[in-house]
Amino acid sequence: MPSRLLIFLRTCALLTLVVASFAACRGTGSRIEEGDPDVLYNRAKKSLDSSDYRNAIAIYEALDARYPFSDAARQARLDLIYAYYRNNEAESAVDEAEQFIRENPTHPRVDYAYYIKGLVYFEQSPNFLERWFNVDMSERPPSDTRQSFAAFQTIVQQHPKSEYAHDSRRRMLFLRNRLADYEIHVAEYYMRRGAYVGAASRAKFTIENYDGAPAVRKALEIMTDAYRRLGLDDLAEQSASVYRTNFPDTAERVDKKKSWWKFW
Repeated sequence: MPSRLLIFLRTCALLTLVVASFAACRGTGSRIEEGDPDVLYNRAKKSLDSSDYRNAIAIYEALDARYPFSDAARQARLDLIYAYYRNNEAESAVDEAEQFIRENPTHPRVDYAYYIKGLVYFEQSPNFLERWFNVDMSERPPSDTRQSFAAFQTIVQQHPKSEYAHDSRRRMLFLRNRLADYEIHVAEYYMRRGAYVGAASRAKFTIENYDGAPAVRKALEIMTDAYRRLGLDDLAEQSASVYRTNFPDTAERVDKKKSWWKFW
């Protein structure tokens, strides 16, 4: 009997601690919502600058919910994009960036929203394991890469004087090569399958959209070979001529009878 009473008392004490902890959490949440917009913003910014992203997010969200039309809330939405990004909440960061862009298309700092959106997609692949095992990323459909490229391209084209334009342009070059490599991977697959029209189309798309990428040389080789196999000798010779002009050191590749992509 005494042992049962002791167990009962311990259980009651444990429940009391749980309730007290829950009440403390609720108390903290209510304190977050106290103060005018500027006070809340400064509190959130302090947490952000201290890398306390979780707390910063909680305060920014409370500020936006309580004072949605204030200047502080508008700035908070930009900071919130960054806080989500640094807190590894990629989906929330993209959603917040896209919402800010929709609601504030002429805002002087809308370029920042595009930039963070581009960074989020830029860092989606390859991940750590893929880099560790040297996975060939040219074989993966580059949906994130296209999203990232589009975001950076918007900055470069629509906000050329932005402080993020230079870095965006550098990242676009990397992404351009990644996208071009994927198109070549698909074109090579079509060649192996005998789908020469599809191969020529992919190669042409690569040349027209990713000018300057290393993959352009291989795209011209594919176009030349595909057109020859389709009996389109004029188009094949045009492709070969462009190849010879731009890559004279390896011009023999487009003059060979045997397909470059076959090893037998």
